[in-house]
Amino acid sequence: MAERQLLLVEDDRPLAELITFHFERAGYAVTRTGDGEEALILAEEVKPDLVLLDWMIEGISGIEVCRRLRRRSASLPILMLTARGEEEDRVRGLETGADDYITKPFSPKELVARAGAVLRRARPERAAERLDYAGLEMDIVAHKVRRDGKSLALGPTEWRLLRHFLENPGRVYSRQQLLERVWPHSDDIELRTVDVHIRRLRQAIGEPDLIRTVRSAGYALDDEDLA
Repeated sequence: MAERQLLLVEDDRPLAELITFHFERAGYAVTRTGDGEEALILAEEVKPDLVLLDWMIEGISGIEVCRRLRRRSASLPILMLTARGEEEDRVRGLETGADDYITKPFSPKELVARAGAVLRRARPERAAERLDYAGLEMDIVAHKVRRDGKSLALGPTEWRLLRHFLENPGRVYSRQQLLERVWPHSDDIELRTVDVHIRRLRQAIGEPDLIRTVRSAGYALDDEDLA
């Protein structure tokens, strides 16, 4: 499965490194620059699936880069990053062609989630074929799963269970809810069956464990490092 290409345009080096770390963990290949002119060149060379664009950058402003990128492509997803939080600035960014807008400071987990949402809206056909979270990648069409590039062997039930979690990352589901959503005929299946398959899924995924147990509540696909 090919990695999704992210072009990050951010001239704050520590912030750019932090963003890069979290997006690479989420399965993206990141190309980054802090210069507006170079961003326009890289956009032609890399052909990114998504652009994360800071408003205040060196050379050409982020808002002008956004305008020029939008002239080139009406479908390229663009998410703007900025310390500007005033309503008129948000409106200006969106009117220039940005698909979404997030102000600093933000949590890396929220940024990755918002970026994924922008991609799904812009390219729903790709979202229907592929799911990913924290290095886990599921190709629905090819029926393959990888973690950090390494293929995983899953049984049919573990496949359905992981797909459900990948479609709803961070959300806690009780054993009963998982039975109803993952097992085709759950009426005659005991709740402890869920625990057995959770254990098998964890063994297949390996460490660090991404399936979080929530006491008295259930299970969730949750990477604390993305929080």
